[in-house]
Amino acid sequence: MNSMYFTEEHELFRKSLQDFLQKEVVPHIDKWEETGIIDRFIWEKFGEMGFFGLNYPEEYGGLDLDLFYTVILLEELQKINSGGFAAAIWAHVYLAMTHVNKEGDHAIKEKYLTVSITGEKIGCLCITEPFGGSDVAGMRTTAVKQGETYVINGSKTFITNGVYSDYLVVAAKTSPELGNKGISIFIIDRDTPGVSATKLDKLGWRASDTGEIAFDNVVIPASNLMGEEGKGFPYIMQHFALERLIMAINAHARAEYALEYAKQYMSERQAFGKTIDKFQALRHSYADMYAQMLVNKEFNYAMTYRLDKGEYVVKEATIAKLQSTKMADEVIYQCLQYLGGYGYMEEYPLARMLRDSRLGPIGGGTSEILREIISKMTLDGRDYKPATK
Repeated sequence: MNSMYFTEEHELFRKSLQDFLQKEVVPHIDKWEETGIIDRFIWEKFGEMGFFGLNYPEEYGGLDLDLFYTVILLEELQKINSGGFAAAIWAHVYLAMTHVNKEGDHAIKEKYLTVSITGEKIGCLCITEPFGGSDVAGMRTTAVKQGETYVINGSKTFITNGVYSDYLVVAAKTSPELGNKGISIFIIDRDTPGVSATKLDKLGWRASDTGEIAFDNVVIPASNLMGEEGKGFPYIMQHFALERLIMAINAHARAEYALEYAKQYMSERQAFGKTIDKFQALRHSYADMYAQMLVNKEFNYAMTYRLDKGEYVVKEATIAKLQSTKMADEVIYQCLQYLGGYGYMEEYPLARMLRDSRLGPIGGGTSEILREIISKMTLDGRDYKPATK
């Protein structure tokens, strides 16, 4: 236990979560990976346990706990070896719900946040577009105000929970001529006329429903605007710090799980009369991989601590995601190599883990984009400011 960040209460929570995942989730993972559909019952079970409300206000059914409970949730989700299931959970609770909580007014929170915490409704966050990728400011989806309504037209892609969610948090341009200063955030019910979704076939994250979503003259009440009109871009950038830190934590956790699995395997697998964990080449390689994992893990914990204290750590979170996702890919690639031919077999966990991990340097901002953001902040003196509602 890292007592610098985790208390006895944290560790009791970790143990209860581990037991819950083993009992309620693990028996269904292979089916969900095969079908690409996560049964709805598990969402309400998560809600009953309070897992969706860890850091949300008590007023709406949350527990208002510190971010290290979130760290534990993220870490343990990675250790059941389904990046898709983990993504579906955290995309709901930390992407969609974050915007609802931060930008939604009381009426929106009453309608959407309360049932999100109980697991009765699932949300998704719709930012990325087919022609935009990481270029948030270049989005083409528009929201035109007509009286007491907005009319939404456009499309989004690579949206986690994009097919089976109940509501969508959508970024659209209310003033296209203003570029990134003309973006606003809306909440839209799935069954609103004109909303349609197509499921995408992916290399990894097979359990999650990643979708391409179209908005064809979708009419919503003006009250579905979240926060101020035109403030969407700073809202998005502000929450990117949490999203990128989440993906960094996911990365160090899956790398740690891969190392734990490889260690156990190497202690049992024999070659030339001894277990393979006695061969110097493998021992030293393992030491390098473990060192990389631990450095990233400790950095991620330190940035979580700062974010939990209210610091604006967008630069540090960007660095955390860049470095941790690169590390996880390298560690998992090497751990698969330790297993030799067995690592390439689907009945062993490394094959799935390798596929799932590969999205790390792509989703939530590609590594190339992150390097450019870091360059702007370190070389050009660019300073991204927190949004004010």
